[in-house]
Amino acid sequence: AWEDRHRPHEKLRMGLVWSGNPRHDNDHNRSIPLRLLTHILDVDATFVSLQKDPKPDDKATLLERTEIIDLTAHLTDFAETAALVSCLDLVISVDTSVVHLAGALGRPTWIFLPYRPDWRWLLGRDDSPWYPTVRLFRQSETREYGSVLDRVRTELHATISARKAR
Repeated sequence: AWEDRHRPHEKLRMGLVWSGNPRHDNDHNRSIPLRLLTHILDVDATFVSLQKDPKPDDKATLLERTEIIDLTAHLTDFAETAALVSCLDLVISVDTSVVHLAGALGRPTWIFLPYRPDWRWLLGRDDSPWYPTVRLFRQSETREYGSVLDRVRTELHATISARKAR
């Protein structure tokens, strides 16, 4: 059913999650406002929101950004989220349960990590021993996401170019 909702599949399909549970101890370091992701939205791809319960400012941005498809009202449980993630070419997310789901499903997943990440992401590497399809994009010592988003944007362009070359 999720695959049928996304026909045709002409462009790379990317799922986005920009915010975690606000009650999480480190949420202020891991979550980012959706408006910051607009820096990567100009690539030739289809973006799909996987963000449950967006914050008010993010909800307003989501309504403004017509290039992001929001079907989260249909994500009634984690099985539905898994089904949608299975239809995506790439998941781009902050450190939330969705990255663990996507990694467990073997889906390509890029994770934005804060300067001091959760222990499971280790240090000094851009891959994960737990999920071979995950790439880690870490904040620099300046503790800002601008340089992370620049790297992601560059990698997105390369990924899209490689797909078109096939």
